[in-house]
Amino acid sequence: MINEVIKKNGITYGVMIGIASTLITATIYAIDLNLFTAWWMGLIGIAISLTISIILLSKTKKELNGIFPFKEAFTTYFIAAVIGILISTTFNIILFNVIDPAAKDTLSELMIKYTVSMMQKFGTPASVINETIEKMKLSNPYSTIELLKGSVFAIVISSIFGLIFAAFFKSKTIQE
Repeated sequence: MINEVIKKNGITYGVMIGIASTLITATIYAIDLNLFTAWWMGLIGIAISLTISIILLSKTKKELNGIFPFKEAFTTYFIAAVIGILISTTFNIILFNVIDPAAKDTLSELMIKYTVSMMQKFGTPASVINETIEKMKLSNPYSTIELLKGSVFAIVISSIFGLIFAAFFKSKTIQE
């Protein structure tokens, strides 16, 4: 059975992570779709999510009077991460497949241009660039299926962060 403090904090902070991610996506969408290709926007999103996660684990450890085994620390983080990812993915599915399906076509074109630009900067041969463009045109990264696949990948990556955070935030064992 999951401790009530762990469950409550995991859910509360997971909703906070999901809302923060949704607000970032909505803001980028409203300001300029080109910002979706800006690497620094991704870093801002990750920094916000990690900051909220650190606050979550610190608060939970304090509420548990410092008794915070690795498993509970990981569980707390994992609950928050999964809820945050599910909220964010649901918003993206609704935004790009219901509200404004044309935006995903625009974003696909922007991503192709960005990728070509980066490949040219690194001196990639034209044949490789053309092959990459063809593959990118066949994919639809903002379709419901691809967004769901991306959420599974995000959960796996978040789990790795969760293991690291759990190791850091777990309570120290006392040997007598």
